[in-house]
Amino acid sequence: MARWQAIAAGLILGGFWHGAAAFAADGGRPHKVSFYFAAHEDDWQLFMNPSAFQDVVNGAAKTVFIHMTAGDAGLGVGLKGRKHPFYLARENGAETAIRFMADADDMPARRAAGHMPFNGHPVYRVSYRQTVSYFLRVPDGNPLGSGYFDTGFQSLKLLANGDNTTLAAVDGSTVYHGWKDLISTVRAIVDFERGRAPAVQINVAELNPRINPNDHSDHLMTAKAALDAVKDLACVRRVSYVDYASSKLPPNLNARQRDMESSVFAVTLAGVLALDHGASWHHYDDSYVGRNYFRVKEGAGHCGAAVATELAAARR
Repeated sequence: MARWQAIAAGLILGGFWHGAAAFAADGGRPHKVSFYFAAHEDDWQLFMNPSAFQDVVNGAAKTVFIHMTAGDAGLGVGLKGRKHPFYLARENGAETAIRFMADADDMPARRAAGHMPFNGHPVYRVSYRQTVSYFLRVPDGNPLGSGYFDTGFQSLKLLANGDNTTLAAVDGSTVYHGWKDLISTVRAIVDFERGRAPAVQINVAELNPRINPNDHSDHLMTAKAALDAVKDLACVRRVSYVDYASSKLPPNLNARQRDMESSVFAVTLAGVLALDHGASWHHYDDSYVGRNYFRVKEGAGHCGAAVATELAAARR
């Protein structure tokens, strides 16, 4: 049996969904807050859909998208001959896709955006209907995690390993001093958005290299950041997705689900194009669309009770 055939069989037997009738979104749960952690502004569209679409439409009370890096490909705030910085084009793509999902059966609504303080750091936040998006805008770390020359060889991986002691947002909005500072900021965002919700779901890239080999360093470090931030919350449902490696696995979405995934990705690229940057439709559509592999670790207990315990401890 070929290596990837063996892995595909292992995913099926090991609890990964390989059918056309399941969503990681876990059906309609009106009291759930679902968090999608993305290293770059097109990751959740390619690797965590149609689960994200299902959550936005009717699967959760609130769906929160946390984009960790600027996805700037080493350009920082540079234009590279275009009208707008690449990172802003990618953010526009993500925002456009989220509005598309939220407006699937309705007229456009009012958008609210601006920086909001968390753990002493201003983080760009966008709210739209029942969705919230965050853009932390730390530098793209490149696939190996060594960073880029023009952004000072900074990356999530280097911060996590202690090789770098700081990590500065590309727009100059803030500087994180160590991995703990970044994790505390992520936890502050999670606590603010989940509030007293009884059910919380965290969606991240799979960290097991046997299941998700050769993934981008930023994908893995974003997942690590999310999981480190909620490690003491047993109530959280954790869903881990196969990213780049899914291109080697057989398509497993039915026609409707593929339409949901491909439409969101197409809208994402339209948002990038609208700010004068190019798209890569054929490569990504052929490689990733039509595939959605994940495994689930169910939470234990009631997340609302966890909040009450934390508040009581804070008063002491």
